[in-house]
Amino acid sequence: MPSKKTDAPKHSEAGTQTPDRANTNAKLQSLETFRSDATGQALRTNQGVKVADNQNSLKAGARGPSLLEDFIMREKITHFDHERIPERIVHARGTGAHGYFQSYGNHAELTKAGFLQDPEKITPVFVRFSTVQGPRGSGDTVRDVRGFAVKFYTDEGNFDLVGNNMPVFFIQDAIKFPDFVHAVKPEPHNEMPTGGSAHDTFWDFVSLVPESAHMVIWAMSDRAIPRSLRMMEGFGVHTFRMINAEGVASFVKFHWKPRQGVHSVLWDEAQKLAGKDTDYHRRDLWDAIETGDYPEWELGVQIVPEADEHKFDFDLLDPTKLIPEELVPVTPLGKMVLNRNPDNFFAETEQVAFCPGHIVPGIDFSNDPLLQGRLFSYTDTQISRLGGPNFHEIPINRPVAPNHSSQRDAMHRMTIDKGRASYEPNSIDGGWPRETPPAAQDGGFESYQERIEAHKIRQRSESFGDHFSQARLFFQSMSPTEQQHIIKAYSFELGKVEREEIRIREVNEILANIDLKLAAAVASNLGLPAPKQGTVQVKGSKPAQSKALSQMNHPGDVGIKGRKIAVLVADGVDAASVDKLVKALEAHSARPMLLGPTSAPVKTADGKPLKVDASVEGMPSIMFDGFVVPGGKVRSMRWVPVAWPSTSCSRATSI
Repeated sequence: MPSKKTDAPKHSEAGTQTPDRANTNAKLQSLETFRSDATGQALRTNQGVKVADNQNSLKAGARGPSLLEDFIMREKITHFDHERIPERIVHARGTGAHGYFQSYGNHAELTKAGFLQDPEKITPVFVRFSTVQGPRGSGDTVRDVRGFAVKFYTDEGNFDLVGNNMPVFFIQDAIKFPDFVHAVKPEPHNEMPTGGSAHDTFWDFVSLVPESAHMVIWAMSDRAIPRSLRMMEGFGVHTFRMINAEGVASFVKFHWKPRQGVHSVLWDEAQKLAGKDTDYHRRDLWDAIETGDYPEWELGVQIVPEADEHKFDFDLLDPTKLIPEELVPVTPLGKMVLNRNPDNFFAETEQVAFCPGHIVPGIDFSNDPLLQGRLFSYTDTQISRLGGPNFHEIPINRPVAPNHSSQRDAMHRMTIDKGRASYEPNSIDGGWPRETPPAAQDGGFESYQERIEAHKIRQRSESFGDHFSQARLFFQSMSPTEQQHIIKAYSFELGKVEREEIRIREVNEILANIDLKLAAAVASNLGLPAPKQGTVQVKGSKPAQSKALSQMNHPGDVGIKGRKIAVLVADGVDAASVDKLVKALEAHSARPMLLGPTSAPVKTADGKPLKVDASVEGMPSIMFDGFVVPGGKVRSMRWVPVAWPSTSCSRATSI
């Protein structure tokens, strides 16, 4: 049982008195049962025995052998030996946060899902952001897809929206998922590279699998190196269904739109950040929430009536395709705010289990063949990773809705089920728990009744056959600067590939079918001849360009809110100017930091010490969005252009 609460004070550095700790919701309140605070408590064993000496093992004499009967040491060492659990096969590196979702209104015409019916309803959420390729210890700023998984703790059960920061995927059918992951992971003979796709097996696979072309060009774009997790779009990737109380279904694509806009770092900056701060994205999200700068996204859907399923020149069930927003605009449904950091990384972020198969009444699946495979794979892998089928009983995974079933036993069962009947139907326990008929509100889950007439075959639909038109749409929708970044990314990645035949195949059979200028530029950088034409006839996409695809069209609507601004100070700085500047930045919800030549206080113009937050050596320019140099008789600012060449800062000024 958790330790009894105590009034003993925490140290000021313990991180328990930050603004986000005051935020709560139904899920956070339910977790309180499992939280343990050891402040003011005696040190005890796992069995509740008070420990008198935690410094020395039990021995036969001061210099004699250790004794096997030392149950305190045995317990401590045994637990330590088994602390690690299997990491996720993909998305192992991640960070999470608590928050809430609030609907903008009643969307009953679209869905009977209860959390989308009441604008006053606060639905708790837990979000996990992640990279895909690398292990738990890999860097945050690698070029990679970012996972964007949201667990809604609704009154009707948990709904998991398990997506990415890109709207498409590398493959069309789940049967190829093991092949893709094996190809992108570190190569088996030497376990390299870590956290990246710039190696032979990845490019061998994607150059032979043209359906990957669209996703690969997204991965070569600035979307793969975000400035912050707070500045990423999120997508459900697959087509889902929403069903209203009358049984009318619509196809939908889920979108998360960040209020801070969509922003990235440069590739050179990403590499430097990996060396300066491996936890750059984790730290940025944690610090923002801890200081009360809560990230916010808008949830929206693209809605396609079932009657319009086949009106597009692509297949809605193809996960390598998106719906251009010019064809189907995004309809806003509500907002999500992340306003509390976890109390314990392992207990919450590491043990949270997301499964696309976790849905609630009013939401259902489509026949997307990649989605159908994920419905099995995610549950299956959690059983291995978390030690059995009872992973839903881990506190972070428990729904806020009641949970009663006839499922019993297995590893780590925590629920003590009363009664004699562990089956249904039964008469011994009065027939409980019983089925709930479908209803417009608070009813049992009813799968959408879709009429299907087909032969059982292993075959890809012809409507999945266009692999290049949307990749071309993406490239041609980029600004010239973004296009150059894509060219450089392909050149860097393929430049790491040892086998020339793979480089040639990617340029001639993939890039040439996307855009000949793209292929020629990459070929030139690799020392290869430029292809004169593609290998397949590519139909034009409608529209030819999409503004929604370029980050340049997503600046955000919050100004400098949440932006990190360095205030460079040195001996001779004017204290009044510094104070005025800091207050002005804070008034616009920016996050100023005072940086000095060293970590020691600087001496102001009036001879008084001014404490700094960090030194320029420990916090280089790439970690900030801008910097300012306050006025005053600064005598030691010669180090600024040397130690702080502003490569990433968008603004530099002296006031």
